Amino acid sequence: MPEFTYIARTISGQDVKGLISADSRSDVMALLNQRSLFPMNVSPAKQPLLKFSFNRAVKAELLASTLTQLSDLLTNGVPLLQALDLIAQQATHDHLKEVLTDVRSQIAEGKQLHEAMGAHRDVFSDLTLSIIRAGTEGAFLEAALQQTAEFLERQEELRAKVKGAMTYPAFLAAAGSTVTLVLIVFFVPKFSELFAQLERQGKLPMPTVLLLWLSDFLGRFGIFVAMAVAGGIMLLRRWARSPGGKHKLDTVKTKVPVFGPIILNSAVSRFCRILGTLLRNGVPMLKAMEISSDSSGNVVLGDAIRKSAENISAGESLSTPLTKCGLIPANIMAMISIAEEANNLERVLGNVADGIDKKVARQLDTMVRLIEPALLMVMGGAVLFVIVALLLPVFEMSTSMS
Repeated sequence: MPEFTYIARTISGQDVKGLISADSRSDVMALLNQRSLFPMNVSPAKQPLLKFSFNRAVKAELLASTLTQLSDLLTNGVPLLQALDLIAQQATHDHLKEVLTDVRSQIAEGKQLHEAMGAHRDVFSDLTLSIIRAGTEGAFLEAALQQTAEFLERQEELRAKVKGAMTYPAFLAAAGSTVTLVLIVFFVPKFSELFAQLERQGKLPMPTVLLLWLSDFLGRFGIFVAMAVAGGIMLLRRWARSPGGKHKLDTVKTKVPVFGPIILNSAVSRFCRILGTLLRNGVPMLKAMEISSDSSGNVVLGDAIRKSAENISAGESLSTPLTKCGLIPANIMAMISIAEEANNLERVLGNVADGIDKKVARQLDTMVRLIEPALLMVMGGAVLFVIVALLLPVFEMSTSMS
C-alpha cells in the first residue's frame, strides 16, 4: 500500500507531521478527518534508492501458527481486539509483536482487519490480505484465517522441498565457481614470467592470452566487479518490485525453458485452490475471481483472470474467457467447463489444484536431475579451460624443441 507524508493541524491549532498508508490521497484526507485533524499538506512519501530493513523476518511457519491461534480464539467467542492483545502478549518474535500491536491499534480506530494488516506488507502477503478481506466481507473470518494458515504451510512445504532439492546443485555451483576463481586469480599469475618468456620466443595460444587477460583483470578490478554485481542485483530487485518490472519479469518467467512450466503451473494451482475455497464459502463468482487473481502470484495470469471476470459479468461462463488467455492448459480448462455444467465447480477446482501440485513436484524432480549434470559439465568445462590454457604453451614449446 502506498505511503503518504502529511502535515495537519489539530483542533487546538497545533501542527503535526506523520506518515500514513492508504490507497490514495483522498483516502488519506478521509483518515485525517476521522482523527479530527485538518490536513494542510499531503504528498506521496519519497522512497529511498536503497532501502535497508533491520527487522528480523517473520517466517511463514510462525505467521501460520499466529493466524491459527487467532482463528481459534475468534471461533471460541473471544472478541477480535482481545484476541489480538492475547496473541501479541504471547508473541516471542519482537517484530511480530510490534506488528500485532499496531494492527490492534488500527482496528480500535475503526479499520477492518485486512486494512490494518495491509500497512505491514513485509509480514502479510497479498494472498493473506486477499483471503482475509474475503472472509471479513463474507462473514467467515475464522475460516478464512484457518485457510490462510493452511495455504502458508503448504507453500512453505513446497519452498522447503525446492530448497532441499537445490542444495546439492547450489553446492556444486559454489564449489566450482570458487575453485575456478582461485585458479584464475591466485594460481595463474605464478606462471606469468614463464608465459612472458614464451611470448618473446613466439606467439602464445589464444586460450592462454584470454586466461592471462582475465586473471589480470580480476586481480586488479575484482573488488569493483563484485561491488558492481551487488549493486546491479539490488537495483534489479528494486525494479522487479515495480508494476512494470513485475509484469515483464512474470512474462519472462513463464517462457523460460524447464523453469517456466513449473512457475506457471504453481500460479494456476494457487488460483484454482483459492477460487474453489472462496466459492465453497459462498463468495460470489465475480468477487472470488477478483481476489483469486490477486493471489495467483503471477501478474500476467492475474491480468488474464481479471479480463475473464469482465467477460463473466457480461454473461459468459468461466471456462470461455479463461480459455482465450492461453495460459491455463487445455485439459484443466476442460475439467473446469464440465464442472460448471455439473454445478460442482468448487470441488473440482480443489481436485485440479491437488493434481497440479503433484505435477509440479514431478517437474521439480526432473529439473533437479537435469541441473546436476549440467552444472557438472559447466564447472568441469571451466576448470578444463584453465588447465588447457596453462599447459598448451608448454606442449607447443616441447613440440617445437623436439
